[in-house]
Amino acid sequence: MNKVETTDRFATEAGRTQAERREQAVLSPVALQVAQQYRRDTMSPVIVSGVMRLVEFAVLLLSGLQIYAGYVGLGGELSWEYPLVITGVSLLAVILLEVLDAYQMPALRNPLSQAGRIFLTWSAAFALLIVGLFFLKVSAQFSRFWLGTWYAAGLLLMLILRLAAARLIRRWARNGRIERRAVIVGGGKNAETLIRAIEQQPYNDIRICGIFDDRDDTRSPPVVAGYPKLGNIDELIAFARIARIDMLIVSLPISAEARVLSLLRKLWVLPIDIRLSAHANQLRFRPHAYSYIGSVPMLDIFDRPINDWDSVAKRAFDIVFSLLGIIVFSPIMLATAIAIKLDSKGPVIFKQKRHGFNNEVIEVYKFRSMYVEHSDPTARKPVTKGDPRVTRVGRFIRKTSIDELPQFFNALFGSLSLVGPRPHAVAAEAHNRLFYEVVDGYFARHRVKPGVTGWAQINGWRGELDTEEKIRKRIEYDLYYIENWSLLFDLKILFLTPIRLLDTRNAY
Repeated sequence: MNKVETTDRFATEAGRTQAERREQAVLSPVALQVAQQYRRDTMSPVIVSGVMRLVEFAVLLLSGLQIYAGYVGLGGELSWEYPLVITGVSLLAVILLEVLDAYQMPALRNPLSQAGRIFLTWSAAFALLIVGLFFLKVSAQFSRFWLGTWYAAGLLLMLILRLAAARLIRRWARNGRIERRAVIVGGGKNAETLIRAIEQQPYNDIRICGIFDDRDDTRSPPVVAGYPKLGNIDELIAFARIARIDMLIVSLPISAEARVLSLLRKLWVLPIDIRLSAHANQLRFRPHAYSYIGSVPMLDIFDRPINDWDSVAKRAFDIVFSLLGIIVFSPIMLATAIAIKLDSKGPVIFKQKRHGFNNEVIEVYKFRSMYVEHSDPTARKPVTKGDPRVTRVGRFIRKTSIDELPQFFNALFGSLSLVGPRPHAVAAEAHNRLFYEVVDGYFARHRVKPGVTGWAQINGWRGELDTEEKIRKRIEYDLYYIENWSLLFDLKILFLTPIRLLDTRNAY
């Protein structure tokens, strides 16, 4: 069963009353206090090691260019060959260090143990350079002083950089700035064995924040391996909404299939990695089927949809295209603001509370399209065709979606993404039922940031959600987008949006 099929299955089987209870669960004072301690975001080890690659490459490149400019001089013979060689050797050194796992967190934390690898790698890169220059019969044209000086300087700079990075990483680890926060799901002996195994891993970056288990204290002890049981699985959902948890580790045997599936039906709506501990299972798969915390094997059940460098790329995408959108549409936005001001009294911009990433409440900007006295910040009553609350200008800007243009600023500031599931109002209803009461697994759409435009909108599910079928279809397309996200997919949606906006049948 692939990941999309698994997601669809859990979405179908999750209960509405369970969803409502989870989102409204009240944490115990202890659990709430622990959750508040972990509200601050952490730096991903993947991002830290990636930045280290870029910094090391830049240091080697710039040192080689500076020595070349200072000794050989710019604009002389081989004016393009020197920069090409410097770039190639710097890149080769970083690639070789990557092959030798020198950018993994244990290696970065203990630079002295990597001194031999750094020396051999840098020497190998220069040896390959010298061999290449010899066979190309151009070695005599390159300065030997430059070659020797860059070799010594590069080696020294890498060692200094590694020592400085190790000191910084250790400080971040002490301060809780660089760690992966995990919650253990399931207690008892299995959880204790798992915790002991994780704690024994050298240079461990896992911070266990607590244990959650549906069983009472007679079947599951209130404290396991020194960690308190903070609540049941329903309370875990509320806990994870507050704390910045990275990973849920289910410490149940695979043989307990019914209980594992029951847990996953509840937990899959969270925007975090979900792992099934495999360290105590008798059933063994091939090594590549596992991910590992140190040497502790895990089975990957769900991954955070957009994580690490993907999140960096998507944020850069949002900033670039949001700025471009603001520049291109600024005349239209200015004209709209003037028209609104002339048409009816009140502010130009209307702020509405909507559900954002991880179910957090955000404020979304829109051009005001209703009379001030009839404004509905909670959107409890949807706008219908011929709605008397809508102004003359409001009818036009809603029909053309011009009222949504201020959301480019939301995307620029980070509360929205340019592309994603459209943010629904916190009190939106259909036939007096809240959306999460209509659609099983509704909250799974909040595993990514909501968007100014989305896959559902360009497939015709735009505008009024007046029937349960429309709500279900929109969520279906939202979940498809989350499971199949890529920058190219975002680009496709972004460029199809103006074309799809020509269809105004459902826009009132």
